[in-house]
Amino acid sequence: MIIDLLNNADMYKSISLGIQVALEYITTTDFSKTEPGRYKIDGENIFALVSEYQTKAESKAKLEAHKKYIDVQFAASGSEKIGYSPLTTQNPFQPYDEVNDYSLYEGEKSFIKLAAGMFAIFFPEDLHMPGISIDEPNTVKKVVVKVRV
Repeated sequence: MIIDLLNNADMYKSISLGIQVALEYITTTDFSKTEPGRYKIDGENIFALVSEYQTKAESKAKLEAHKKYIDVQFAASGSEKIGYSPLTTQNPFQPYDEVNDYSLYEGEKSFIKLAAGMFAIFFPEDLHMPGISIDEPNTVKKVVVKVRV
């Protein structure tokens, strides 16, 4: 997992071409004018999901992991907590969903704050629990760029 300010995105572009494309998309798009939806960047290899939602209580969230895609998550506006734990020996309580590319897990986690102007990169070995309220529910506009592994 990586978390940083968007101003520092250039430091991470050498990880892979897909992450470079994702970070360039995030840094060059005006999300204040972008409607929620799915946006193709490179077919099914790289695409963006733009959403607006109310954050929720931790008790209503679950840790998730993906096998096919890396998540590059960017907070365009608002703030949320994201739970994180490295995927080691945990067993999923909801088996892998091939179509939607996720499994759900329970377990211990630590939290990070994703504030407007910040991004996080979650790899397949990173369990993550997005969309959690910091103090009380608030509206977040978030972009998740999916990068095929």
